[in-house]
Amino acid sequence: MSDARMQVEIWSDINCPFCYLGVNQFLVGLGDFDHADDIEVIHRSFELDPSQPRGAAGDVVEHLAAKYGYTHEQAAQGELQIAEMAEGFGLPYVTSNRDFGDSFDMHRLVHLAAESGRAEDLLLAFFHANFGDERRLFGDRERWVEVAVGEGLDEAEVRAVLDDGERYAQAVRDDEQLARELNCQGVPYFVLDRHFVVAGAQTAEVFTDALRQGWERYTGVTST
Repeated sequence: MSDARMQVEIWSDINCPFCYLGVNQFLVGLGDFDHADDIEVIHRSFELDPSQPRGAAGDVVEHLAAKYGYTHEQAAQGELQIAEMAEGFGLPYVTSNRDFGDSFDMHRLVHLAAESGRAEDLLLAFFHANFGDERRLFGDRERWVEVAVGEGLDEAEVRAVLDDGERYAQAVRDDEQLARELNCQGVPYFVLDRHFVVAGAQTAEVFTDALRQGWERYTGVTST
């Protein structure tokens, strides 16, 4: 085994409620793993709907109803069911007046945050702003600035990235291309050491077990 840490790559989108649940449960599972300090977590970009125009935003229930052919009531009920799941994981989930939209610029900001080791912090903050805060998130540049600065990013740098639509844009596209190469067709998608895959919003216990399996393969040593 080399001295490098075992990599876990996670593809997610800020629009995705199951990413919100799954990433948080992964982190709980990682906390229960004996070799957590030897794991390098890399957060990668994925857009649920890359056809969204830059800056687009709209009501999430209306979006779900149109996309899946649901009635408004069926879409709203689906949100309530996800809220119950979130409650079971100890996570807040707003079920009314929440929005859905273009996440590309927020993904670019997560890449900016990665340069100072804050990618995970910013991603979690965007998740909370989307699912746990009654204020809307999408299409609101000032809201993105507020969230990013709240996680320690420099305001001038955040605004500079948002002003230049191509900064970190290729990094987002590269993540999405890599997802396609690895046959990732939906998120959340967890890849351990480019060998084991865990898909979907699993429980913390499932993630801890997957980490043990990945670690055993990576080190050749049975984990406890």
